[in-house]
Amino acid sequence: MDNRSDIRDFLSSRRARITPEQAGVLPGGGRRRVPGLRREEVAVLAGVSTDWYTRLEKGHIAGVSEDVLLAVARALQLTEAERTHLFNLARAATRPARAPQRRSRPQIQPRVQWMLDSMTGSAAFVADGRLDILATNTLGRALHSPLFTDPGRPANFARFQFLDPQADDFYLDRQAAADVTVALLRAEAGRRPHDAPLRELVGELSTVSAEFRTRWAAHDVRIHHDGVKQFRHPVVGELELTYGTFDMPPEDGSVLRLTIYTAEPGSASEDGLRLLASWATTDAGAAQEVTPS
Repeated sequence: MDNRSDIRDFLSSRRARITPEQAGVLPGGGRRRVPGLRREEVAVLAGVSTDWYTRLEKGHIAGVSEDVLLAVARALQLTEAERTHLFNLARAATRPARAPQRRSRPQIQPRVQWMLDSMTGSAAFVADGRLDILATNTLGRALHSPLFTDPGRPANFARFQFLDPQADDFYLDRQAAADVTVALLRAEAGRRPHDAPLRELVGELSTVSAEFRTRWAAHDVRIHHDGVKQFRHPVVGELELTYGTFDMPPEDGSVLRLTIYTAEPGSASEDGLRLLASWATTDAGAAQEVTPS
């Protein structure tokens, strides 16, 4: 696959954010024409020649050894997610070129839905790398009820955040939520560069949303872990929920992740989550389960 432009933009953007002081490099004489480190400074830090690093930053990464990639990652002070992304880009560059692949929607096994349904006090859902919600329990669907407005296709976090005006009210900090979403999609694109539906989603959002285009061009990446999110739910008001995301065994070769939202015991958010659960059981629209594909 010819992903040289992705490699070039990713490495140059990481280099631009590091100052000589942060890297422990003595600034050279003369006026600096770049916002961060120079290529020759990264080369010295990584222990390679300037010509070699220049070629690498131009996208010629196929066949580069793991040790060299790790040295470049250390020189650029890459995070864990960024290191993983760099290695994914290198693997994609090494593979033979092939046409984009269109995978069928993963088949969610009944046991997954049973597991979700057993979590009555938490909001839980399963999503794929494109951030499509593929299965959820009743409380998970109720929490994300604004996303389930189009019965023609799966609820998708990226489409909702960038194309649906409801997102401005639903997330207390929509800008932060949007940053995370794009960083997750960028990391997924590095892992699965031939995923046709993912490329179509990115193309759709890039065409319609200037906000998305700006974030996509930043080449920021993120790996799912855990954290806290704040919502302004249209039924129960503000909720502050702790979440954890876990990789699931692959279904039909697809990478799926389980996310669970819970509230701090004794908090107002716990009361809100209980109220939401009560609403979900009485509202037919919110209580309708997502059936396995």
